[in-house]
Amino acid sequence: MRNSSFRRIIAGIVFFSLTVVVAVIGYIMAGWGFLDAIYMVVITVFGVGYGEVKPLASPLLKLFTIFVIIAGALSVAYTVSGFVQLITEGEIRRALNLKRMTKEIEGLENHVIICGFGRIGQLVARKLKSEGQPLIVIDNDPERIALAQEQGYLMYQGNATDEAALEAVGIFRAKSLATVLPNDAANVFITLTAREMNPNLMILARGEMPSTEKKLRLAGADHVVLPASISALRMAHLISHPSAVDFLSQTDGHQGLNEFLAELDIQLNELTVAAGSSLIGGTIGDIELRGKGTFIIVALRRADGEVVIHPSRDTYLAKGDSVILMGHQGDMPSFVQQSVLKKEMRYRGARLR
Repeated sequence: MRNSSFRRIIAGIVFFSLTVVVAVIGYIMAGWGFLDAIYMVVITVFGVGYGEVKPLASPLLKLFTIFVIIAGALSVAYTVSGFVQLITEGEIRRALNLKRMTKEIEGLENHVIICGFGRIGQLVARKLKSEGQPLIVIDNDPERIALAQEQGYLMYQGNATDEAALEAVGIFRAKSLATVLPNDAANVFITLTAREMNPNLMILARGEMPSTEKKLRLAGADHVVLPASISALRMAHLISHPSAVDFLSQTDGHQGLNEFLAELDIQLNELTVAAGSSLIGGTIGDIELRGKGTFIIVALRRADGEVVIHPSRDTYLAKGDSVILMGHQGDMPSFVQQSVLKKEMRYRGARLR
């Protein structure tokens, strides 16, 4: 629509200019002076009505003047309509985009809500998009919203701390929410509001200060990420264990453990101990015994959120616990494959370089 209005304006200006040039030349050929010819064209085209500079003696000159009036009026009207279209099409386009966005949001199901489209928000959105995850970005900065729209993300301009904004992005139908604003207080408030609105929502929150982690978890965050701490730990590892870090990231120089596991055709399975499962009351050792050494148990997540790294063999299992298993896909025992998996992450890739 914008290109159409610009073409209309340019065409109108060109047509008006040609009309003026032809009219001036015509009056000069009729014996009028240059200034008189221009003056006659101006009062004729714009309908001022001061009267002719000189009498229109011949019928041909009268017909020529009629042509100048019609051509000039049409060219001016055409140009003005282009400007009007240019001004109004922005509002029309925004209305259409809002209607389309509203329809797409209403159709979202099990999607991810990203609160904040700053540096970290953009990285999160890019990764989720590459994995085909449905997502929506919410931010109150018009420039960031425009950037999200340019990059093809579904976006909503609003304050993520507002319940109405969260409801507008479908928080009741979402499966997870990531609040990645650089303001810890805002992240805590968003977490608290989102948890109250949707108790089943998985919430991931960003924290700048280590002391904020406890507040975020008390507010209802399932996972808390401290970018500064992660960066500091990686720098320390690069200093103390440079070869090991390089080895784990050798796939392309910057990818992490998950990408490296892909090269080894290794998968991670998260086995949930559901209600009525035969695993309730059993131990980690029972699972390892049934696995016959084909996989290892790397962690246990309790129903209350507590994570136990490398749990002992005599650790008992309860309803709602999740056991994290790692091994080659072809060697995973049949009882794991047939169980209800809460999440399955398979890593396949090219051979090791």
